[in-house]
Amino acid sequence: MSARREFAETLATGLASYGPAAFIEFDRKWFSGNDIAAYRATLDDALDRAGVRPGEPVGVVVRNRLPHAAALLNFISSGRPVVMVYSYQSPTAIAADVQRLRLAAVLADPEDWTDPVVAAARGTGSAAISLTSATVDTLHARGAAISDPVLAEAGIHVLTSGTTGAPKRIPIPTAVLAHTVLSMTHGHQLFADDPPDLVFWPFGSIGVCQLLAAPFVGKRMVLLEKFTVAEWVRAVRTYRLTRTAVQPAIVRMLLDADVDPADLSSLQCVVGGSGPLERELREEFERRFGIPVLWAYGATEFAGSICAWTPDLRARWGAEKLDSSGRALPGVEVRIVDADSGREMPTSAVGLLEARVEVMGPHWQRTTDLASIDSDGFITLHGRADGAINRGGFKVLPETVRRALLAHPAVLDACVVGVPDRLLGDVPFAAVELRHGAPAPTEDELKALVRDTLPSHHVPVAVAIGTLPRNAAMKVKPADVAAWYRPR
Repeated sequence: MSARREFAETLATGLASYGPAAFIEFDRKWFSGNDIAAYRATLDDALDRAGVRPGEPVGVVVRNRLPHAAALLNFISSGRPVVMVYSYQSPTAIAADVQRLRLAAVLADPEDWTDPVVAAARGTGSAAISLTSATVDTLHARGAAISDPVLAEAGIHVLTSGTTGAPKRIPIPTAVLAHTVLSMTHGHQLFADDPPDLVFWPFGSIGVCQLLAAPFVGKRMVLLEKFTVAEWVRAVRTYRLTRTAVQPAIVRMLLDADVDPADLSSLQCVVGGSGPLERELREEFERRFGIPVLWAYGATEFAGSICAWTPDLRARWGAEKLDSSGRALPGVEVRIVDADSGREMPTSAVGLLEARVEVMGPHWQRTTDLASIDSDGFITLHGRADGAINRGGFKVLPETVRRALLAHPAVLDACVVGVPDRLLGDVPFAAVELRHGAPAPTEDELKALVRDTLPSHHVPVAVAIGTLPRNAAMKVKPADVAAWYRPR
C-alpha cells in the first residue's frame, strides 16, 4: 500500500473508531465521533449537490471552529486535496485569493462570505459553501472553475505564519503527513488511554497537523478557537492533561498571569516551537511550575519539526545544552553551510541551516536561519540571516539585541527590526512589551542596557513600549512593529 493511501486509511479508521464516544470539545461542549461523522456526511452531500466531484480540490477559509475541523478531517481522510485560505486578512484579500485559486469549491464561515468574496467565487465558477455549527448551506453551485493542476495533488496546501511577509502556500502531500504528525509530537508516542491533547494552533499554518494527530492515534481533543490563559488553564486542570504544546508568547503569558502551579500539576512536560525560546524564560517557567520544557525547531516547508528535545535527551543532556533546539528527528538530516559558497561548515561553526527530510525527497532545503551543530548533534539557532541589519557597514542581528532587552526584569517580550536611515542605510529600532504590573523603564534605561551588553552599533535608535502586534499564530509581526517608528 502506498504511503499516501496508508495515511488516509489510518486517519479514516481513527475517525470511525470514536462512534458515540467523545471526540472534540469545542466551546465547552463535547461532540462525539458520530456528531462529526454526521456533519461530514452533510458536507459531502452539499458538495455533491453543488456539482463538485470527488477528488476535486476545495478551499477552506480556515478558522479554529468545529465545522472547519470536521471539514479538514473529512477531506484529508478521503484523499480530497484541500487548500487553506488565510482568514485573518481583509475581505478584499480573501476575494483575491479565491479568484487566483479558481477551486471547485470554497468553504467558509458566514462572516467570511462578504460581498467581495461571494463575487469572487461566482466570477471564477467556484461553488460557495457556508459552514455553521448546525448547517451546511450552498450559496451557489459550481461553475466552470479550473484550478492549477498543482492544487489537484492530494494532501494539504497549508499557509506559513506570515511573520516576515505575506503567508506562502506550501503543499504537503498526503504521503508526508505521517511524518508531519509524528514531528508535531516531537517523536513522543501517544496512547489512546492518555488524557486528551489540547489543540488551539491556528489551522492556517502547520498547526493543522495538531488536528490530525488526535484521530491518527485515537485521542480525544480540546479545541480552542483562540488562546486565552483562563481557557487553557481550565482545560489542563479539568482533564488532567499530561502534555500539551506552547509557543514563546504563551510561555510569557502564563508567567505574566501568575497562574497557580497547582492548576498545571498534571503536566509531565510541555513541548513547543514556532520560534526561539530564551534560556532565561525556559528556566523561569520550569522554576515556577516544575514542568520540563522540551523545545523544537521546524517550518512549514519541512512539513513539521526537524529537530527536538525528547524526555530521554533532556534527562541526559538537559543541564548543559538548554540553548539548543535538540537533535534531528528520525528521517531527518541536517547540516550547516556557508551562505556564499554553499560549503559545509565544520562542527560548531555558524552558518545557514539546511535539512533533508527523507519522505520529502533527496534534496537539501536551505533556510534563512543561522545555526550551528555541536559534536553531539545538538542544533542551536542564532537568528535569521535575512533579518540582519546593515548599520553603516556594521551587521546587527535583531535577535542579539532582543536578548539584551529581555534581560530587563520588566520586559516580557521584545522585537527588533531594521528601519531606514538617510545616512546609515538601516538602523535597529526596538519595541518592548512589559510584564503586568512592572514599573515601566525609560527609553534611555533600555538603551543603556543594550549599550552595556553589546557594541554601540547595536543600540536601537528608539525603543517603543506597548502591546506587541501579533498574527493569528501569536507571532510578533515585524512589519507592524516597524510602522511604530517615527524618525526624530
